[in-house]
Amino acid sequence: MTFSRMSSIAVSALVTLVALLLTVQAAGASDSFIDPQGPIAEIQKKHLLRATALILIAVIPVLVLVPLVAYRYRRRKGGNAYYKPHWDFSAKLEVLMWGVPVLIVAILSFYLWKTTYRLDPYTAPFGEEPALRVQVVGLDWKWLFIYPDLGIATVGEFGIPIKKQVAITLTTDTVMQSFMIPALAGQIYAMPGMTTQLHVVADSPNTMQGENTQYNGRGFTKQKFLTQAMQPVDFEDWVASVRAHGIPLTEDTYQTLAMRTDRDEVQAALGTELMPLNALYFTLEEGDLFRSILHRYHSGEPLALGQQPGTTAYGSEAKQ
Repeated sequence: MTFSRMSSIAVSALVTLVALLLTVQAAGASDSFIDPQGPIAEIQKKHLLRATALILIAVIPVLVLVPLVAYRYRRRKGGNAYYKPHWDFSAKLEVLMWGVPVLIVAILSFYLWKTTYRLDPYTAPFGEEPALRVQVVGLDWKWLFIYPDLGIATVGEFGIPIKKQVAITLTTDTVMQSFMIPALAGQIYAMPGMTTQLHVVADSPNTMQGENTQYNGRGFTKQKFLTQAMQPVDFEDWVASVRAHGIPLTEDTYQTLAMRTDRDEVQAALGTELMPLNALYFTLEEGDLFRSILHRYHSGEPLALGQQPGTTAYGSEAKQ
């Protein structure tokens, strides 16, 4: 890796870092890992800062010396600054030019391996056990959060207790999507017929934004949700409120939910006066909804368009 290449990487990292800092300051909310609300995002922030600092070791001399050399040896009338070396090879310069970048890359590789191993989304190294189980289904254009052990489900609002690990299992009932809560954890993809996993934990009560980072059509910009990190007592009250104010998540309700509608449209279709303006509350019926969604794609036969969420024909058979 040459000095110029590392310079470009560092400048790009610095621009990104400054933009993230300005975004966090302007928004005044925890919507970025630059303002971490959990140990996972905290490690990600430290890794970015460490990588930027290490790369700057090679970049700063280039940024300083190139303008000085260009100015010192510029062509000008009456100038007497000539560079006429009497050698064509310098072992010391070669070691300096290649040794420093190689050492930096080696150190970065070690920390990258260490961080990647520490933040493996399939492991459970953070928080207290047992973890709270949450099943997440990506739809057009909203996220469905199922709490199988609590008998509730939500859309637009993801409630979690602080200081407790949350074990998330993800899939989609439409196209591939990318789940992300920047202030808590990095993004992870979810695909129909398959599951992926993610573990998160929040340090203190706060409201954070989550989103889909994979473009998927006209409702993409509205496929966001609020992550509410609460004290355990407040979380229990929230669960009781969802149970009290939620509507049954039946097959017909899920069909309405799985239509190609954004949050505002599905809120108008299923919301009640007892629910928040930006969230839907459900109570779970008997059976395993998440498993039935997952196994929709395991029959070995292609689904008819009328049975496939994400298509304009979905639900047409029920309407006829």
